[in-house]
Amino acid sequence: MSSSWILLIIAGLLEVCWSVGLKYTDGFTKLKPTIFTLTTLCASMYLLARASATLPIGTAYGVWVGIGAMGAAVLGMVLFDEPASAARIAFLVLMLISIVGLKVTSH
Repeated sequence: MSSSWILLIIAGLLEVCWSVGLKYTDGFTKLKPTIFTLTTLCASMYLLARASATLPIGTAYGVWVGIGAMGAAVLGMVLFDEPASAARIAFLVLMLISIVGLKVTSH
């Protein structure tokens, strides 16, 4: 796995951090969660930009969004008691298959 893919995966994980962090900012009225959210947002964007310098943008962006969406959905179920229906989990599995598919088919 190339360094661009590693940067992209880290960027996706940071996207999970900032998207979940939004829930804790209370509309950006709480200082520490706001600083955490904005810092991880900037770091995520920076790493996405670095990764997309050598990866196709459609692949990089798709993987980045996919990791973020999956992570936010899973953490929403774990941390915020969001629904964890069989259908929802099945669609998350399909999203994971799509992310892996983008990786496998990129050159």
